[in-house]
Amino acid sequence: MKDVKCECGHVNPHGTVLCEACGKVLDEQEKEKQLVDMRYEGSARRSQTYNKTFIDKIWNFFSSVKVGVWLIVITLIASAVGTIFPQEEYIPQIMPADEYYQKEYGWMGKLYYQLGFNDLYGSWWYLLLIAMIGISLVICSLDRVVPLYKALKAQNVTRHEGFLNRQRVFGVNTSINTDDFTKVKEHLKAKRYRVREENGDLLAEKGRFSRWGPYVNHVGLIIFLIGAMLRFVPGMYIDKSLWIREGETAVIPETDGKYYLKNEKFILQLYDKDKDKKFDQALNRVNQVAKNYQSNVVLYERVGENIPGEKPKLKKVKDYGIRVNEPLSFNGYSVYQVDYKLDELQSMSFALTNKTTGKSYGDLKINLYNPKPVYDLGNGYSVKILSYFPDFEFEKGGEPTTKSRVPNNPAFVFRMITPDKPKGETSFVAIRQNIEPFGNNKYKMTFRGIETKNVSGLTVRKDLTIWAIILGGIVFMIGVVQGAYWNHRRIWIQHKNGEVWVAAHTNKNWYGLKREMETVLADTHFTMPEDQLQKDRTEKEEA
Repeated sequence: MKDVKCECGHVNPHGTVLCEACGKVLDEQEKEKQLVDMRYEGSARRSQTYNKTFIDKIWNFFSSVKVGVWLIVITLIASAVGTIFPQEEYIPQIMPADEYYQKEYGWMGKLYYQLGFNDLYGSWWYLLLIAMIGISLVICSLDRVVPLYKALKAQNVTRHEGFLNRQRVFGVNTSINTDDFTKVKEHLKAKRYRVREENGDLLAEKGRFSRWGPYVNHVGLIIFLIGAMLRFVPGMYIDKSLWIREGETAVIPETDGKYYLKNEKFILQLYDKDKDKKFDQALNRVNQVAKNYQSNVVLYERVGENIPGEKPKLKKVKDYGIRVNEPLSFNGYSVYQVDYKLDELQSMSFALTNKTTGKSYGDLKINLYNPKPVYDLGNGYSVKILSYFPDFEFEKGGEPTTKSRVPNNPAFVFRMITPDKPKGETSFVAIRQNIEPFGNNKYKMTFRGIETKNVSGLTVRKDLTIWAIILGGIVFMIGVVQGAYWNHRRIWIQHKNGEVWVAAHTNKNWYGLKREMETVLADTHFTMPEDQLQKDRTEKEEA
């Protein structure tokens, strides 16, 4: 497509409505309008000019504001749907995720899993939506800001008659002398206008930088989206839970087995009603309020490479007391204290006894987190664990199952083997329950006691993307301030056919512009130009 050459000599890109240099109307349909469209200075936008190649069609699709808005709406709806059921990382790891969703939530849960809502923020289609929003922001901005910048840069002081008399604020003056021009120039400079003069004509302009506010907003959003997408790059963002019991040493998640943490002791301090009188009302309402809870831990670093199956060699790094808002920080990681559990079941003790005589044939202690398959009591007596249900409950069909892997309500199916019962007897044992599912047994498992431990709920975090998110937010707010608190104002004073024409334009706040023009034209023979839009509305109302 050929460029369009204006009578002023300036060559405009194909599709330009107003000449970038003089403002002459180049489009026949635009000549029929009372006022010129100054939104993009009448410049030619690529999306409205080219529509032949595949690239043109992609560009035009993403340059549409409607498309951008719909992408945002779809993303918001998808995000809302992702909150209907819990995300996969928060469900109990007792069975495959697809089975869990179908069992807990029926056909809706199954569909929820099949559509990928179980891992919404890591799903390929959600990331694609975010990427498409970013592409839309980039193309929308380039499609508008580049021609707008070129048009504003190319504008001449002297403008075409059809450009001036189609401005919203326009007036014609006669009998204007040199002193009036001089006063107006002084007034404009006092109002911080940048005044350009050419062939006796004036162009006063200020606040052009405010036109770039929306595009600065887009840049901020793009940076923000880049930061959000970087969170899905391995190693850039980590937010994992770590439950660790007193005396236990556990590998810190997402550190490739390099760092370990040992929970030496968990400390819980409560407010005392007698000492903390100022909290009387709260303490009387809830009885117990945590004043402080912390985990005294030891951080270890692995020495050398770890061979699978071999116990790693650890080097002590430091001791630390992790409190709320006082995390343990190391090598870009932070470990926060977020929760705790008191007196969690650690082990249960039983004795194999004769039901009639009560005679004991040996004791066994079962670690509820790592039970042995067989416990040999000696003299031909042993106990096998056929089934273990850490968080026991009965299903609707009467089958025993477990709700989670945490031993909140442990239950066992034992096979008790004795010299006189070499095939063994089967017994189902839960808290306060001892059931014989296969007849009347001679032996039983007698409960002896439990051991409990406090558990610290920690969160391991690492965020290498926060700088991009913060930077994006700052740039976005700069754009908001830039576009909201300043206006792009221009005033043209031109000699036309023995008269002096005054025209003005602003991208917003027309009332403020007109008040400013009253100050600029004060003490001169210039008459205040009229608001042609308001005048037209008044005439239509009177008619």
